[in-house]
Amino acid sequence: MRRILVDCRYTTVPQHNGISRYTAGLVAALGELVTERSAGGARIGTVEMLVNDRRQLAQLPDLPWHLVSGPTSVLEPLVARQVNRLGPDVVFSPMQTMGTWGRRYPLVLTLHDLIYYRHPTPPPEFAAPIRALWRLYHLAWWPQRLLLNRADAVATVSDTTAALMAEHHLTRRPVTVVPNAPDPVPDDSRLPRTNALVYMGSFMPYKNVDVLARVMGGLPDHELHLMSRVPPGERERLTALAHGGRLVFHDGADDAAYREVLRGATALVSASGDEGFGIPLVEAMGVGTPVVVSDIPVFREVGGTAATYVARGDVNGFLRAIHDLATPGRWEERSAAARERAAHYSWERSARILLALLERVAADRST
Repeated sequence: MRRILVDCRYTTVPQHNGISRYTAGLVAALGELVTERSAGGARIGTVEMLVNDRRQLAQLPDLPWHLVSGPTSVLEPLVARQVNRLGPDVVFSPMQTMGTWGRRYPLVLTLHDLIYYRHPTPPPEFAAPIRALWRLYHLAWWPQRLLLNRADAVATVSDTTAALMAEHHLTRRPVTVVPNAPDPVPDDSRLPRTNALVYMGSFMPYKNVDVLARVMGGLPDHELHLMSRVPPGERERLTALAHGGRLVFHDGADDAAYREVLRGATALVSASGDEGFGIPLVEAMGVGTPVVVSDIPVFREVGGTAATYVARGDVNGFLRAIHDLATPGRWEERSAAARERAAHYSWERSARILLALLERVAADRST
């Protein structure tokens, strides 16, 4: 291959969301891997990025880039015509919605999860017409099949999601798991341990943040740090549910603030009922912070034997799990297990899987 193009147009400014972080982590590791192999004599060319806003470059590695139209532009169905002019050997997109009309290159698209088929309530920040279309889109499976079958191959982030895709016959294309991973930790040392519990994620109903708020009523010596931006009205509602328990609203902490709280925390907690992967788990485990989470398949996949699992919606179960971490030696045991499990995930490992996939797709298309 000579040119690998990565669709980086889903990079969010000034701070990553989940798909943005996935994009940046993979493209950086892929660039390093291709440079390393090319220096060793392998016939691999360059990794180049597609962006639609120059500000995105501040969130991305120092790689060659090209400016094209945005993924929400009316031009998106025809974006392949712009990409054709760049002459790629293969293109990878971290989403399944990249336009493909008229494409002349091999393409790998990504599906992260099927959450909104089971929980079709759209994100509240979307405009009313988009929320209506969102609901209609997730009432049937055929639009997703149409999107995925336009690709030469499909990537997803977990075995759990891959199994769900197979169960619902979402694509005829081969599916490869390219896992999420935590960003490298600049300082691996822990801060002095506090009684902080950390939640990182949205406040969508399926996340069950209500359960965590209720847990805090039974943990007067702990604080629950809610790191994400809080929708209007949620602060007051969750505070009432906590019945005097201490909630700390960071309302959109940056990476440095999040990492600082996490490195000194007693545990990361999540009562979510559905996830495509669960990146906060590996972020916490990577710094040796134990995780206490709901017992759902994807958390079992990611956390392995290192996590503590609680039945969905079980407030008393969360209370018992947090109290158990105070047992002499238990926190240290779970912390060590967390670090060992986190080592299973890295952007380098995921980039190697992705590069092998891109090489196969490019070779198949050229024969």
